[in-house]
Amino acid sequence: MKARAKHVTADVVGAPTWISAEQIYDTMTFPDAVKILEQTLLDGYDPETDGERTRHSSSSGLLLQMPSATDDWCGTKLVTVRSSEQAVDLPVIQGVYMLFEGKTLRPVATLEGAGLTALRTPAVTALSIRHLVSSTSGRVTLFGAGVQAAAHVKALMAVYNPTAIDVVSRDQGRAQRLAEEIREHGIASSVARSDVVAEADVILCCTNSSAPLFDGNLVQNHAVVAAIGSHDSHSREVDTTLVQRSSVVIESLDSAMREAGDLVIPQKAGDFHWDRAATMRDVITGTASIEFDRPRLFKGTGMPWQDLALAASIYETTVEGTVVG
Repeated sequence: MKARAKHVTADVVGAPTWISAEQIYDTMTFPDAVKILEQTLLDGYDPETDGERTRHSSSSGLLLQMPSATDDWCGTKLVTVRSSEQAVDLPVIQGVYMLFEGKTLRPVATLEGAGLTALRTPAVTALSIRHLVSSTSGRVTLFGAGVQAAAHVKALMAVYNPTAIDVVSRDQGRAQRLAEEIREHGIASSVARSDVVAEADVILCCTNSSAPLFDGNLVQNHAVVAAIGSHDSHSREVDTTLVQRSSVVIESLDSAMREAGDLVIPQKAGDFHWDRAATMRDVITGTASIEFDRPRLFKGTGMPWQDLALAASIYETTVEGTVVG
């Protein structure tokens, strides 16, 4: 990872530093996050060696764990996901990230997990879009109107110039509010139906849908589609038609085969083969070539190394500020 562990003595550090969501956003911008993720891959990190996401069921939902390690750092994210919208004034997704020094394995920081995820996931999407778009501006279709959808708008603007963003969501009220927020950035935005993808240059899928959101035949050949809403083998946001039409990019073969339902479902039906998928690392380093005369589909599930790279950099910046101040 880019950041290097600071071996600060115990009497200076004391207990692990708590880093809130507000501190995460104050410390790192989306352009920063995109740059760190890209540099981590350019520096030689291989996502195929990353830890696996584990799931454990509880009576109220799921506990997810995402461990990763390098020579300089190791850490894990612990996240809970409630199974239903209960009458509780709390987010559906909650969690923490625990960061350890790589050499001493000493716990140095605890970061607010949902805030880290809301930074990491859109930054990964933005990184993929930077390398897959054929032009730097155009019309965007955004599926979803929740936290991730809103964060993706901000991350997208770090690498792309949207001329308009059409919001598609089952929750019309939230979609309208998000469209209003987008317009505050000076970007045209309105609530639309799914067939608006026929006009889109970039399509972002940020939903918890388990079934395809739109007809893959409608997507233009020059368009880029990013599907990041699901991370299990039986859910998908895009259909087999789009998968078959597209140049497919994934985070790693190992994680995609386990968690990318958008690809696993057509693969099991004999409609997709894994040798058609290029990894983001190979695209960024120039090892893989992408066909730009067909749609480009990025399927992301989220990987532990991404959280570790950002958490380590955020911690280093926070510690530097504390020591210097």
